[in-house]
Order: sequence, then C-alpha cells, then structure tokens
Amino acid sequence: MVRIPAHATALLTLGSVGLVATIFLGITWAPDVNPSQWRAPAAYRIIFLHVPFAWTSFLAFSMLFWGSLRWYLRRTERSWRLVQSGSDLGLLFGFGVITSGPIWGMAEWGVPWDWADLRLNTFALLTALALFIVMARRSQPDHDSTRDTIAAVGLFGFILVPITAVATTIYQKRHPGVVIIESEESGLDPAIRTVMLLGFVSVTLLFIGFSIISDKLYSAEAEIELNLKALDEMHGGE
Repeated sequence: MVRIPAHATALLTLGSVGLVATIFLGITWAPDVNPSQWRAPAAYRIIFLHVPFAWTSFLAFSMLFWGSLRWYLRRTERSWRLVQSGSDLGLLFGFGVITSGPIWGMAEWGVPWDWADLRLNTFALLTALALFIVMARRSQPDHDSTRDTIAAVGLFGFILVPITAVATTIYQKRHPGVVIIESEESGLDPAIRTVMLLGFVSVTLLFIGFSIISDKLYSAEAEIELNLKALDEMHGGE
C-alpha cells in the first residue's frame, strides 16, 4: 500500500478549496466587463480557470522537458519519473485549457476553435504531444529504447512552448493577449485581479500536490517491477 505524504494531501486540500472559492467568487463577486467590447461579456469569467490551467500546463511541459533532458544525461529512475509525471500533468491541465477555451470561444466568437490562430494550434499540439507520450508509455514495453524515443519526443516537443509564448505576445488573431494580474496598469479591475491570483495560487497548489503523489506512485511502481523481476530471476535460476 502506497502511503500518500501528508503535505501532498494538505496541498490538494488547500488547492481544491481555493479552486472552489475561485469559481464561486468568479461567478458572484467579480464585476462585469464592458459589454460594448465583448459579444458575450459574461463568458469572460471562464478565464479564472482557463488562465491558471494554462500556467500550470506550462509548468508540466517544463517538467517533461527537464525529465527528458536528465534522462539522456543521467539515465536515472528519478529522471524518468519526471517524464512520467510531466506528461500526465501536461495532459491533465492541457486538457483543461483546450476544453475551457472553446467554451468561451463559442460564446464570444460563435465558433469553438479558430484554426488560423497560431497560439491555439501550437498549444493543441502540445497537449496532443502529452497524450502521445502517455499512450506510448502505457502501450509499449518499458525498455531503455522506448524511454529514449519518448524522451526525444519530449525534448523536441518543448520547442512548441516558446513558439506558443511568442504567439501569445506577437502573433494574435482572435485570442486575447497576455493577462497581467500584478500591475495596476493592466486595465483589470482589482476584484478580477484578486480572483485571478487566487486561481493561480490554487491551481499551482494542486499541481504541486499531484506532482508529489505522482512521483510517489511511480516510485512504488518501479520498486514493485524491480522486485518482480528479481523473483523471476530467482525462480528461473532454480
């Protein structure tokens, strides 16, 4: 039985409570935006989830990149667990982004997706890359050659992260620009910034808690597989 660390449970609890508070305050307390500037002004409230999900997904993709790089440099189980956790969490939070975004897009644009927007499509490719890695890990034998291939995908796929960041600030079609929450000059109402910050903190706490638990579970899984292999070798030598 795998014992979940108490601090991970605390982080998940705090993050979950904060996320519920973010949703509640985003719906009931955050002010309306100028209706003359938006087709569906009420739909903006989804940013309180969408933007924090995007932030944590980039953390996950960074974890995936760092784990892939470390795998080639050190080839340790710790490095591989970073690849495993990074791809899992990249898929989880990336899926949150590409599902919440189209809800707003359908309300504001009249279509759920704009295929001409570079930012949307590069992020979708990032999430698809995480899905590919998760499926490959689960369907292919766990050999060093398989890990090498998956780590290579993680390394080269990370190129999409700076492309998406550049598209966020320079190349934009319909998608709104960067949301700045710490500056009074950002144009955001203070209440909106407060709820947004709460969302960032809450989802980040969830990300950290999930990362700790994921590492613990994959570590236990590796230990079990190692023990099973040792038993097989023991019985094979009899």
